Amino acid sequence: MSNLFSWREVAATEGSVVAPDERLPWLQTGAMGVQHVIAMFGATVLAPILMGFNPNIAILMSGIGTLIFFLVTGGKVPSYLGSSFAFIGVVIAASGYAGKGPNANIAVALGGIVACGVVYILIGALVQAIGTGWIERFMPPVVTGAVVAVIGLNLAGVPIKNMAASNFDSWMQAVTFLCVGLVAVFTRGMLQRLLILVGLILATLVYAALTNGMGLGKPVDLGGIANAAWFGMPTFTAPVFTANAMLLIAPVAIILVAENLGHLKAVTAMTGRNLDPYIGRAFIGDGIATVVSGASGGTGVTTYAENIGVMAATRIYSTAVFVVAALIALVLGFSPKFGALIQAIPLPVMGGVSIVVFGLIAIAGAKIWVDNKVDFSQNKNLIVAAITLIIGTGDFTLKFGDFALGGIGTATFGAIILYALLGRTRNA
Repeated sequence: MSNLFSWREVAATEGSVVAPDERLPWLQTGAMGVQHVIAMFGATVLAPILMGFNPNIAILMSGIGTLIFFLVTGGKVPSYLGSSFAFIGVVIAASGYAGKGPNANIAVALGGIVACGVVYILIGALVQAIGTGWIERFMPPVVTGAVVAVIGLNLAGVPIKNMAASNFDSWMQAVTFLCVGLVAVFTRGMLQRLLILVGLILATLVYAALTNGMGLGKPVDLGGIANAAWFGMPTFTAPVFTANAMLLIAPVAIILVAENLGHLKAVTAMTGRNLDPYIGRAFIGDGIATVVSGASGGTGVTTYAENIGVMAATRIYSTAVFVVAALIALVLGFSPKFGALIQAIPLPVMGGVSIVVFGLIAIAGAKIWVDNKVDFSQNKNLIVAAITLIIGTGDFTLKFGDFALGGIGTATFGAIILYALLGRTRNA
């Protein structure tokens, strides 16, 4: 256990890579942890809101889930666990959620989420016992790269359509991603490493100057921070197990497997470390975290591509950063005041940051193709990738009675099935 929390301290030099078993000095590691919390916050809060769940519990469970994942993987896999969007459609179908306010049938949905986590754990145990060969035959790099890319592309509509209510807000989104871009290209050292956080702060200052100072848009409101309590216990909800909800929600485990495998392949490509021996553990850790979250009133969780995007930009893969981020999330979960501080960030600014982060996710998928030398002169690979990207980005949905499979789900299963139907003439 002592080795689990032992990282070799390294200095941040321009262009250097910080490996999973290394860390920057603690002050810089803490700053990186804050950046990862900001990267995950928008999606981790948005997903429960769309399902009628309590966002504070979702934040708390993201921290607990990340710590569970860290322990189960032996601290070898840098990942943050946050609310999964793959559950939204099936949770709404299972609970009959009307789309506004608290979900009155949340307990039924939680039972299905717990069942999904159990299935996920069993898949992880099977992988741990017999290896990943059978999964990799179904999900080679052309498939996993497409699935990872689709996750970013499918989420693109969230900031563009839902986080800019006016023309001014759209311009502020542009100002935000321009700030992030300027920090990424024209700064050096730790400022460059903190490109998401620094860009967000700069954009917020510009937004406050234009709104609070010049009256051009909705001003930054700090009243919620002043009125919120420093500490407060969130309201937990116990699951109720019904066959219909479990049958609807449990199959999401397959999507989580594809997501997690794609994320692990992306991190492997970025770090140069072979993480294949930890794939089974990663599935088990994610599954346990989903069970714990569902049993407490939280959403199902998954390894977060948003945070992988941050790692890709900063080249810092230290697992110490994710321990810090998880601890910050625990504080947020028990502190309405800290939650109010994050929620005071103007929505267009968060939207601009989301555009950058979701774009980095899509590029991480493309990087899997490049690093694995996927041959797109083969029609098989070309067709699988082309169809997957379009049905995922366009949110192509298929319904089976009360069960609806949304864009990420149809893209995931579609890529797997297409690759199997089109055969394996050569390595992809």
